[in-house]
Amino acid sequence: MSVFASLVERLADLLQPLFHASAAAAAIVLFTALVRLLVLPLSRAAARGQRARAALRPRVAELRKKHRKDPERLQKAVLELHTEEKVSPLSGCLPGLLQLPAFFLLYRLFSSSTIGGEDNGLLGHRLLAAPLGGRWADVLADGRVFGVSGLVYVALFAVVAAVATLNLLRARRSAAESGGVGLGGGEPVPGLGAVSKAMPFLSYCTLVTVAVVPLAAALYVVTSTAWSAVERAVLHR
Repeated sequence: MSVFASLVERLADLLQPLFHASAAAAAIVLFTALVRLLVLPLSRAAARGQRARAALRPRVAELRKKHRKDPERLQKAVLELHTEEKVSPLSGCLPGLLQLPAFFLLYRLFSSSTIGGEDNGLLGHRLLAAPLGGRWADVLADGRVFGVSGLVYVALFAVVAAVATLNLLRARRSAAESGGVGLGGGEPVPGLGAVSKAMPFLSYCTLVTVAVVPLAAALYVVTSTAWSAVERAVLHR
């Protein structure tokens, strides 16, 4: 924790001439970008995997017709097909899972009043008027919903909602192009149909995360969410 706190402080010092009092917030955004760059090779692999799964859809459809009366045999046949073609149906989860340690580290860092037995100086940093260690509940409790602090959260919520809507529209368009497979028109991988249907809507759950975690962690989530939207548009075009 002390090492990470020192890293954030040094990044904030470097960015202070440009961002002044919001330098620590800018440092968190920069840190998030560095994390996303580190997992970029996995994101590329996940994109290749998604294209490979899309290429297998006609063969999966044939298996579904062949084994439509035997769900267990269908599931086994589809999994064998993915194994044969060396395509993992869950490869797209890895980039997100590998980011969790960075998120939890930020959460702990801005939730702790002390670090290494000393006062946590990072809690004094702000994004405009909003403390990086504060939460949306604090804004509501203080009646500052329409103040500068409240507007900071409104902006974060707007970004998350916009990205979630884009993800939903993209998923529906992809499902329509593939004949409905993956969003209510059949299971691309038997047993994962419910997950496939729910995934486009899970982005809206990020709104809850932004509302309940410290602002520093919320900045990480929003930056990573926006990065994912741009990355997906580039890698899946």
